[in-house]
Amino acid sequence: MLPDDIIGWDLGGAHLKAAHLDAQGHVLRVIQLPCPLWQGIDYLRRGVDEVLNQWSVDVRQHAVTMTGELVDLFSTRAEGVRTLVSVMEDRLWPATIELFAGSRGFLAPHDSYNAEDAIASSNWLASASFVAQHLPQALFVDIGSTTTDIVAVRDGKVLAQGENDHDRLCCGELVYSGVLRTPLMAMTNRVPFNGTWVPLMAEHFAASADVYRLTGELPMSADQYPAADNGPRTRKGSARRLARMVGLDFEAATMNDWCRLARYFSDHQTQTLLAAINLVLSRHDLDIDVPLVGAGVGRFLIRRLARCCGRRYIDLLSSIKSERLVMGDPADCAPAVAVAWLARCAR
Repeated sequence: MLPDDIIGWDLGGAHLKAAHLDAQGHVLRVIQLPCPLWQGIDYLRRGVDEVLNQWSVDVRQHAVTMTGELVDLFSTRAEGVRTLVSVMEDRLWPATIELFAGSRGFLAPHDSYNAEDAIASSNWLASASFVAQHLPQALFVDIGSTTTDIVAVRDGKVLAQGENDHDRLCCGELVYSGVLRTPLMAMTNRVPFNGTWVPLMAEHFAASADVYRLTGELPMSADQYPAADNGPRTRKGSARRLARMVGLDFEAATMNDWCRLARYFSDHQTQTLLAAINLVLSRHDLDIDVPLVGAGVGRFLIRRLARCCGRRYIDLLSSIKSERLVMGDPADCAPAVAVAWLARCAR
């Protein structure tokens, strides 16, 4: 048994993330697994078991944050929170579980039934709180498979205007755009192709992962989900899916044409996120040279965004004790690392 170690869990709607920290706060291992919760709660049960079996460690302290309560498997977010907590209690028993509830701190499972709103979709706050404890000022940006979080921090405080998903969507701190699962029809409604503007087909023929396979920027370790057509996750397969978006076959143009089209999608997504970043920056009295701190599998895009707005880029990994790391990339799993670190500090 490792009584002073802790495992942090981020229960997402599409991925399960976990991070194992030792008593000194060093990250020993992290993992991200596909976990399509909308298809059934058994995916979470199997995912938790897989993590514990792979790591073969007897850790008795666990900290949990989540966004998976949003999936349409649940009729309400409160039902989702209760279900996810119940699963974690079942899989981790008899270990101690602490649930991150934002400003309310950490709660035991038996205290969670009157705090669903505080627990729901608070993983961004765990990550931002971690950054706030390590840097005097920063704009924290986490680009994952599906969403982007944009949060300002200063003097140890998180300066978020929105607290829940609705409010964060309204104020630009949550943008539903990521580097893997975003349907291309949600990124723009038309594209330049063969000298004309072509409206996109409103079909889920392709996703953002296809774009970044063609640009060569998508990390292989992040490419965990089937393609929209269940076809090959290759450059040619991605180009074929992009062709469908404009009503063509792959053979109707050259690979260079499809790569150019992919670059347009990427540029359009960059501009969308840059606008959100500038909106959030305009709301706070931060230094003109405040850096962008990047997390998530889409950090390659955050580096580009930092260049676009003339700011330094700092990888979240630079704030994490990782000298003893034996598995995974902690910055890919920022909420899991952050919730474990915060729980350890709260002891």
